[in-house]
Amino acid sequence: MARIAGVDLPRNKRGVISLTYIYGIGKQSAKKILAEANISEDVRVQDWDDQNIRTISRIIQDDFTVEGELRSEVQTNIKRLMDIACYRGLRHRKGLPLRGQKTKTNARTRKGKKKTVANKKKATK
Repeated sequence: MARIAGVDLPRNKRGVISLTYIYGIGKQSAKKILAEANISEDVRVQDWDDQNIRTISRIIQDDFTVEGELRSEVQTNIKRLMDIACYRGLRHRKGLPLRGQKTKTNARTRKGKKKTVANKKKATK
């Protein structure tokens, strides 16, 4: 099992897909890493030797911010937005979408489960 940046990569997947299991590395970054390491994208992780794994680890360590360091950087950026009370920071605070999406009917991912509000009782005549 190849372990890079504290993540166990799946052995039976292609290298370019396997590298995307690392937080902060997408498909394009994975392609660049493998190109720099002179490893084919189609080679499966189980076929990598120790030298390949060391090369990929070095490239990721030198050129990319990944996993815990990236997560803490993102959290710091969000906290900064909330501290300066800009629009995006206020939306983070309230748990609403940040990028102009409508919230009347959608946005359930950000707002959470529906909270039903009861109707007003009609006055009897």
